[in-house]
Amino acid sequence: MLTPDLIRLLLPALIGLPVLAALVLRLVDGSRARMAALVLSITHFVLTLAIVASGMLDVQTDPNVSSSIDRFKKKAEQIFAPQFVPGDPLPGGKNSYSTTYDIIAFHGTNAEGERVKLGAAQFFIGLDGLNIWLVCLASFMLVPVVLYSWDSIRDREGAYYSWLFFLQAGVLGVFLSFDILLFYVCFELTLVPLLFLIGGWGTGPSRRDASRKLFLFTLAGGLITLIGIAGIVLFVYTQSGNGNQPRELTFSIPRLADLVQANLSQSTSESTRELWRSTQVYLFLALAIGFAVKVPIVPLHSWQPGAYTEAPTGVTVMLSALLAKMGTFGLVRICLPLCPDATLSVGMPLLGVLGIIGILYGGFCAFAQTDLRKLLAYSSISHLGLSVLAIMAFSAGGIAGSVLHMVNHGLSTGAMFLLVGMLIRRYGSAQISDYSGVWSRLPILTGFLLFVSLASVGLPGLNNFVSEVLMLGGVLEARNSNISSIAFTILAALGIFLSAWYTMTMLRRVFFGPEKLPHTTEPVKDLTPRERFAVAPIAILCLLLGVMSQPLLDVMKRDVVRLSQVGDEARVRAK
Repeated sequence: MLTPDLIRLLLPALIGLPVLAALVLRLVDGSRARMAALVLSITHFVLTLAIVASGMLDVQTDPNVSSSIDRFKKKAEQIFAPQFVPGDPLPGGKNSYSTTYDIIAFHGTNAEGERVKLGAAQFFIGLDGLNIWLVCLASFMLVPVVLYSWDSIRDREGAYYSWLFFLQAGVLGVFLSFDILLFYVCFELTLVPLLFLIGGWGTGPSRRDASRKLFLFTLAGGLITLIGIAGIVLFVYTQSGNGNQPRELTFSIPRLADLVQANLSQSTSESTRELWRSTQVYLFLALAIGFAVKVPIVPLHSWQPGAYTEAPTGVTVMLSALLAKMGTFGLVRICLPLCPDATLSVGMPLLGVLGIIGILYGGFCAFAQTDLRKLLAYSSISHLGLSVLAIMAFSAGGIAGSVLHMVNHGLSTGAMFLLVGMLIRRYGSAQISDYSGVWSRLPILTGFLLFVSLASVGLPGLNNFVSEVLMLGGVLEARNSNISSIAFTILAALGIFLSAWYTMTMLRRVFFGPEKLPHTTEPVKDLTPRERFAVAPIAILCLLLGVMSQPLLDVMKRDVVRLSQVGDEARVRAK
């Protein structure tokens, strides 16, 4: 097992190794690029496993933070407690939840005219209960993507895998960041590899239009989010400091969250507290727009079906399993702690309602699709609408269920896109009407797809069931006077029923019944050993997380409970 000090040294490698791999892969091509990409992706996953396996107990039981629920009721308790922070100033394995690694320092003058440091954007990364499993997911999913792309990408392979690793580095940067500027930079940098991957290796006739639409939608949303980030940093700066205490310019997400909570709960001036509460509404809306586009939330979803359909299947897996989760993760990491009152007053009535609309709209649209890839694209809108709704409920069950669902949905939907891509590659058609009785020709592919489809619809004993039950319970206990928790829970449960309806209908039409398959010039074979190795680990994880989810929930308990406590304090203020 790795020591905490060694984990601190290795943690930057989770971002640095994909960047280095991307640079190396630009220099090779052909079969060497494929083999190098596979070796590097497996190496990264092994490193991630070593770090997570060594560190998850420390994340769960930080010696500086009591695990008792009573301690969470103390307002002085740190909201976020990142572990293994590179550059942590405290020696001896202790945690200050800060770093000394400055990227850009900001200076000003004090009352005596002296030049002083006001603050700095920092290379502030770490692990906690909210991001540790998403980091695992981001590292793990690149391995099956490389295996799938082995035969499907035969043009400029080195450049293709290079952009994939750049994309993985950006995603990991988002999940690991505890500096709000670093978070935003990584969030936006993922657009560059996506633009080139979809436009350069997409499979549809409108791939360049789809890549431009994705780029413009997410860039516009991200710029609005940048306004919200600047607003929250400057507002905290202007309101911090009292008496002889200097103002504090900070980009640290844990420190910003603590300062926001202190001003809302401990300010002696009613006018100051009211100013904080009213300003939050505008900041919340600005912050949430970029995350809503990335999820995507209806009506900001129009880029998604085209991007999912036109992108190469490996990139579509990355989009559905990882990139969409950056939006939901941003809501948890940024919006909830920095705008808690606005989350209750505006977030649940607005994003919660849009989440319900997305659940139902995505479900009915998925049922109406004639294209297999678009069916899965709209199903993601429906599933992630439930995740957004649970986050906005601002309860322990909702937050825990949503974070767990980010992992579960990434596994099940990623596997479904892989298997559908394998089917389309064999027969050259994505139209549901062209298929019937596939199971008689491809029994192994059918078995895998049936299994992960059952996981996707929430069959008890498989992974999605656990997170969906937690999310529904979290919505039911939302305790928000602006919505009817029972009505929202019923509508969300209806979305889960719709998911089973369109998924089972698709399976019946495509894989069972009399045999009818598109004409091919060569005999079609079932899954190769390489393809089985790509999807079998995902299927195993879907089963394991269905029967052994508690260890994951235990690790995230401290952060989930503390974040839900922030919501409870906001409810008290609302009354």
